[in-house]
Amino acid sequence: MKVGAEGLVMETNSREFDRAFEILEIREQVIADNDAVAAQLREELKRRGIFLVNLMASPGAGKTSLLVRTIKALGNRYRIGVMEADVDSDVDARIVSEAGARVIQLHTGGSCHMDADMTRRGLNGLGLEDLELIFLENIGNLVCPAEFDVGAGARVMILSVPEGDDKPLKYPLMFSVSDCLLINKMDVSPAFDFDLARCRERVTDLNPQAAFYPLSAKTGEGFEAWIDWLTGQLEVFRSQREENRFSRAEEDALFAGRIFSSEADGETACQGGCR
Repeated sequence: MKVGAEGLVMETNSREFDRAFEILEIREQVIADNDAVAAQLREELKRRGIFLVNLMASPGAGKTSLLVRTIKALGNRYRIGVMEADVDSDVDARIVSEAGARVIQLHTGGSCHMDADMTRRGLNGLGLEDLELIFLENIGNLVCPAEFDVGAGARVMILSVPEGDDKPLKYPLMFSVSDCLLINKMDVSPAFDFDLARCRERVTDLNPQAAFYPLSAKTGEGFEAWIDWLTGQLEVFRSQREENRFSRAEEDALFAGRIFSSEADGETACQGGCR
């Protein structure tokens, strides 16, 4: 035992050290278990020909507004579903449903992120019949969602201009794992000290492969580039699936009693699917 700089008593015996080490092991196992479920989920979605997008951002960055404009742009080309994840309320689900997508509201019970098992149960509640493209609007958070793979085919992050161009420095993991970064609210950039070139440089340092598109979900400025990127990802996904295509009977046999079985899951944490 010793007294720290602030006068706090700190235990330094081996028992306390072992306890800290055990906590680290538990955390690593949680991530490993989640990654295993995510890999299985990703493979199942691939067999079904469904492309899942994990949409991540801070609260107020414009996830729902971007989703609505995206659904309207692609609704005539793809059958779209949306999982709206929130701690509470169904405000966003109602807005997205009016845009014409199949929607389910997921309440996480206070959890600050979605994980692979929660996503699996959400998909089961949403219903996958005839869907080709599904968005998961993750909990508004730049920390936890970056750590948990949900089995998506693409991770898309939104950074809004008012948040500042220094966010890649503060939340490097989120920018490192994202496949595409959308800089939203460019229509208000004259009112903020946001350096787009500096932001792009910081993102590139962390993740050289990430796509980078400044846009405005409100005005539609720059939106075409985002839609082109997304449809490009979908077409690549489709072509890869065609190379290993199963017959419908084979797909049904693969899915029987497996990951989307509601009998195995029991009651899900989903709140009322709607269209």
